[in-house]
Amino acid sequence: MSNLVIVESPAKAKTIGKYLGKDFSVLASVGHIRDLPKSKLGVDIEHDFAPLYENKKEKATLIKELKSAAKKADTVYLATDPDREGEAISWHLAHILGINENAPVRVTFSEITKSGVSDGMSRPRTLDMDLINAQQARRILDRIVGYKLSPFLWKKVRRGLSAGRVQSVTVRLIVDREKEIEEFKPREYWSIDAKLLSGKNRRAFPAKLAEVDGEKFSADSKEEADKVLARVEGGDFIIKAIKKSTRKKTPAPPFTTSTLQQEASRKLSFNARRTMRAAQELYEGVEVPDMGAVGLITYMRTDSLRVSDEAKSAAAQLIEQVYGKEYLPAKPRNYKSRSNAQDAHEAIRPSIISLTPDKVKGALSSDQYKLYKLIWERFMASQMENALLDTKSVDIDCNGCLFKASGYTVKFDGFTVLYEESRDSDEQEGGALPALTEGEKLTVKELAGNQHFTQPPPRYTEASLIKALEENGIGRPSTYAPTIATILDRHYVERDAKQLKPTSLGLVTTDLMKEHFERIVDAKFTARMEDDLDKIEAGKAEWVDVLRSFYSGFEKSLDKAEKDMEGKRVKIPDEPTDIVCEKCGRPMVIKIGPYGKFLGCSGFPECKFTKRIVNESGGCCPKCGGKMLAKRSKKGKPFYGCENYKDCNYMTWDTPLPDKCPRCGATLFKRSGKSGQVYCAKDGCGYVRDAEEK
Repeated sequence: MSNLVIVESPAKAKTIGKYLGKDFSVLASVGHIRDLPKSKLGVDIEHDFAPLYENKKEKATLIKELKSAAKKADTVYLATDPDREGEAISWHLAHILGINENAPVRVTFSEITKSGVSDGMSRPRTLDMDLINAQQARRILDRIVGYKLSPFLWKKVRRGLSAGRVQSVTVRLIVDREKEIEEFKPREYWSIDAKLLSGKNRRAFPAKLAEVDGEKFSADSKEEADKVLARVEGGDFIIKAIKKSTRKKTPAPPFTTSTLQQEASRKLSFNARRTMRAAQELYEGVEVPDMGAVGLITYMRTDSLRVSDEAKSAAAQLIEQVYGKEYLPAKPRNYKSRSNAQDAHEAIRPSIISLTPDKVKGALSSDQYKLYKLIWERFMASQMENALLDTKSVDIDCNGCLFKASGYTVKFDGFTVLYEESRDSDEQEGGALPALTEGEKLTVKELAGNQHFTQPPPRYTEASLIKALEENGIGRPSTYAPTIATILDRHYVERDAKQLKPTSLGLVTTDLMKEHFERIVDAKFTARMEDDLDKIEAGKAEWVDVLRSFYSGFEKSLDKAEKDMEGKRVKIPDEPTDIVCEKCGRPMVIKIGPYGKFLGCSGFPECKFTKRIVNESGGCCPKCGGKMLAKRSKKGKPFYGCENYKDCNYMTWDTPLPDKCPRCGATLFKRSGKSGQVYCAKDGCGYVRDAEEK
């Protein structure tokens, strides 16, 4: 008996092949093998939006190999990823290989383990046309928007631009936030803060004025604050009431795609693309000593919080064994998924609970290990007992002014012994308060009025942007990473440290889109489109009807925009600099081209002189003495290279320091690894020291 199993990835093929044995041959399609053509729209709008698929030219040899293997096999199983896109890839494979799509040839694996593969192979089914049609509708929608809108942007803004159904509304979120920040008018307000001492304990604790004569305290000026300060200065601070309670702190649920990307951004400083690359590798399988290739996590594209009973049971056994029975809740935890979650897969969790991060560390790359540790700890903590905090709230009276102090001590650490979720804000909970008694008179160590100003909303980070996309129903788990990567690659948005801010190109393009294609950049409309795609998947809507409804309004908007903008062109504003053109002496400006920002002469087109933008990092090249420049690799990783890159090939991942080598006077570098060791890179010097040493 000869069986052929086709998956998407060679790594996945290797792992699955190990479990299936010699009667099965496992090959990989390496992603899509058929798609809409690159050079034209590829959608027959007049005939019910019929897609004109064609085989990918670069996959011609692979297609021949797959056809040959399929002919020799008695049975062919299509085992691409268990989602819409995976279902569509299987459908395309069935078409190319001449497989009956109504035959039970489709198998899916929620985890690439022996039991997961065995379970998937035992339940072959027919291809799910609702899933396929939902994916077709998404692909055609995105193609129509991209191919119809992009030429409009080329004519009205600049050649090479692109628009997208999800990317354009994502850029708008970032643009709107930037405008909120620019338009924000800070409001002054004052607080009155005290540091108080108890006679029993000489450790000062903070208290804040909350009420004056029973009314909430509010002061918008120094004069208002000073009036209250004069009232309490020299007065007796008496403890009026002490309230004690025990607060439960519950663990965060296991990861979904969205929360994994958010937490990896906060805790590991991974961008979404880096997170999903490592997660894909962990799902598809890595070589573990004494086990061979094994998938370490369940499927990583999910919006469900569901966890299998077997996984809960395995987690409970390990928690009791390692931490003790008191760390187990009375009954296993269940988490409720969002109302619009598809719930096709479990939450992201370790596929083999007993494989702790330490056991597999030697088999993983740095990124794989960090992400696996995050996933394993988050899942295990989600199945542990609550933490208990003894809280204390103290009311302190001084001449009718009520100050409040609060704090807590940990009564039982519970899940926090293993993991705590990160926060977007820097707000910290108060610490422990000293022993206090009602009626006690306190000593004032400090008393002051402090000026504050309201702050504008922060710029989005990748973590907060993904959270906003999810909350607004824009895109789905599989789209967050590629969407963010696209808007960065197309220079609509740029990074400023961890924050995302729009470029002048992003601002201009979004304003144009808002004026002429309001629905395309409207978050609510985009969310409704996602709901329509979900209805197609659930068999509650026809995909052609959804496309027809969208296109009628889109076509009218496009026709009207073409008429309104006839003969007009939008200019992208240049950013002035104090750099002088080397050719004509006029000031240079920062422009945005297809490959990013560059310096151009303000006298263009009379003077066409351009220059690369360089970011000097400080320090000199140890080979030729040229300036060291901060650069980024194609994947966005920072590195440093010599300014004389044509003649000097020196580059390093290590950071140049302002310090000079005490031996030879050359620039010192700090290693990028955990050691953070400081060293001299000049040949023959050999100076090295630990980062902490001076």
